[in-house]
Amino acid sequence: MFMLIYLLMIVFVLICVSFVTLLERKVLGYIQLRKGPNKLGLLGLLQPFSDGLKLFFKEQTYPYKSNYMIYYLSPMFLLVMSFLMWSLFPFFINVCNFNYGILFFMICTGMGVYGVMLSGWSSNSNYALLGSLRSVAQVISYEVSMIMIMLCLVIFVFSYNLLDFMYYQQMGWFMFMSLPLFFCWMSSCLAETNRSPFDFAEGESELVSGFNVEYSSGGFAFIFLSEYMNIIFMSLMTSVIFLGCDLMSLWFYIKIMFIVFWFIWVRGVLPRFRYDKLMYLTWKLFLPLSLNMFLFYMGLLIYMLH
Repeated sequence: MFMLIYLLMIVFVLICVSFVTLLERKVLGYIQLRKGPNKLGLLGLLQPFSDGLKLFFKEQTYPYKSNYMIYYLSPMFLLVMSFLMWSLFPFFINVCNFNYGILFFMICTGMGVYGVMLSGWSSNSNYALLGSLRSVAQVISYEVSMIMIMLCLVIFVFSYNLLDFMYYQQMGWFMFMSLPLFFCWMSSCLAETNRSPFDFAEGESELVSGFNVEYSSGGFAFIFLSEYMNIIFMSLMTSVIFLGCDLMSLWFYIKIMFIVFWFIWVRGVLPRFRYDKLMYLTWKLFLPLSLNMFLFYMGLLIYMLH
């Protein structure tokens, strides 16, 4: 039963990804005072399916000197990591209940780095390699502070299970108890998913398109799907950890969609950071802040237990 529900959920997530891409193009269009896709179907609703079909029917090219097997398998590896992450979705019935869900999430995000690194390296192109190195350095740096932020909230709940966040937030959201951490978390989510203003993996002016520059057709589609699945999953985690996690209500899904919209909105209005400022932000600001908050919450817990 778990496998059936999981497969059904993956299908819905993939449909959701296709419409998030449409939402992104529409929102960015209106931010830039234009319409966005509006020709295919009613209000452009069939545009994502057209794009998907176009990508999968295009010719699959590969660089002559690339490391062929790794080059082909790394987009699939990225996609599988994103699929595995979605197995954490906190259901109530007929599912595998993850008691160590947050640890599993940390492992999956950590493993995703290898997919980016291998796809950049196996292309055997200098641009792709530089893009992947930047991306890996950025993701690993932000993972450190992100894990510290999550541990601060695990202290509140005393459990790694995502369902426990729902029981503990019935009277008040954790966002109000830890507002600075919430802002750090949101910025880390942007950096973790390689989104603007932290999209250094694809700084077009100097790197063409980052680690995926040599990919076309299906390989590019897999990388694209993985990136957007991660964005939606990060929105889900934000809603679970900070915004009440009221799984039984429609508001839970409205909150997720609002955070996805926020991802797009940020892309439309903010210019790209400078790379040294990006690293400065996590090592000199987010990490000390999250460590101090962690010590503060630990001290508070010890004081209350005594």
